[in-house]
Amino acid sequence: MSAPPAPAVAPHLVALDIDGTLLGYDGGLSPAVRDAVVAVEDAGHHVVLSSGRSLIAMTPVAELLGITSGWMVCSNGAVTVRLDPALPHGWELDRVETFDPGPALRLLRTELPDARFAVEDIGVGFRMNALFPEGELDGVHQVVAFEQLWSRDVTRVVIRSPEHTPEQFSTMAARLGLGDVTYAVGWTAWMDVAPKGVTKASGLERLRAELDVDPDATVAVGDGHNDVDMLRWAGRGVAMGHADDVVRAAADEVTGSIEEDGVVPVLLSLPR
Repeated sequence: MSAPPAPAVAPHLVALDIDGTLLGYDGGLSPAVRDAVVAVEDAGHHVVLSSGRSLIAMTPVAELLGITSGWMVCSNGAVTVRLDPALPHGWELDRVETFDPGPALRLLRTELPDARFAVEDIGVGFRMNALFPEGELDGVHQVVAFEQLWSRDVTRVVIRSPEHTPEQFSTMAARLGLGDVTYAVGWTAWMDVAPKGVTKASGLERLRAELDVDPDATVAVGDGHNDVDMLRWAGRGVAMGHADDVVRAAADEVTGSIEEDGVVPVLLSLPR
């Protein structure tokens, strides 16, 4: 008598940050990382790229990884996209969260009069009051008057002030309050401002419920401050080895650094 078939593995939701987690500092993708992502997809799990990047900067990464269907959480949770190769562009907007950026922009400019400010136009690029350093933003760049940045509601605001340190940015943001928006400070003097309550975690939680994945079957890997809520949200939150103490404290475990392809053993540990 033959043995009964083994029970199917319950699909996990696997949320992966991009920069510093999947891609190296030079933007390169390790073959080992790509192979591990493919293995997780082949096992039937939901691989969800979850990044502060805009949609237009995430689709090339999905292509590199061979991800053609499923979901992506873009712009730190403000934009959720469904991927489907049958669609005209290969994707469609699933959910978009917007806000009036005017109050935050005016307040921030009083503190940072020489900073560069940009707002996202989904699937197109950015409108900005001055050009950003080359390579930092993708898509079409349209320089406009500062007042035109709040001509309509947007998904996010990006503030860049190369003369300031991340610590100075964080201190300023805390002092100003910014209670009616959500913000995250990056490795450099870079701040993303999003609608209040919108984070990678909020976008992922909605997907988790829609996909009917058990909360304990959620995994997230990241390395930046905009990953903190995502790591706390996940049933298994994993910080990259090069992450700072704030990010590590939000995680359940710490893996190797980006130079060590730290995401690989995490992905290969998932049930198959």
